[in-house]
Amino acid sequence: MPHDPGAAFRTLHRPGDPFILADAWDAGSARMLAALGARAIATSSAAHAFTLGRADLGHVSRDEALAHAADLVAAVNVPVSGDFENGFGDDPETCAQIVRLAAEAGLAGISIEDMALPGPDAYPRELAVERIRAAARAMFDNGDFSPLGQGISGARIDDLLA
Repeated sequence: MPHDPGAAFRTLHRPGDPFILADAWDAGSARMLAALGARAIATSSAAHAFTLGRADLGHVSRDEALAHAADLVAAVNVPVSGDFENGFGDDPETCAQIVRLAAEAGLAGISIEDMALPGPDAYPRELAVERIRAAARAMFDNGDFSPLGQGISGARIDDLLA
């Protein structure tokens, strides 16, 4: 893994030059994807849940998701971004906490979805904005960048489109 995975991940984000962020379901698939040339790997909440024989969307605990992400980070030498569903809670501080924990796990980026699990509905706009603000502030907790370095935090809205 790069010394500063967040900075390495950020360099891949260039306007007009997209890259494929390959989803891995376990350490073996992460290694395979990296060997095939993937420049970054993402965890997938669905793939992880399915490997455990569970459904997606709220059936994997925060600690299980973090351990899984850390396994992928340890398996490859490319940046890894974590899919952490809705941040494992509704309140903004929970979003901030998952950002800090993701940094401790060595992740280069994080996605937090807008879906109020276990239901299919998006969070009310004002709460969604506060959740994003809290997650963004957590990236700068120490007055500079958090251990996530110059990481990427994605506030996903794909659930509104599905």
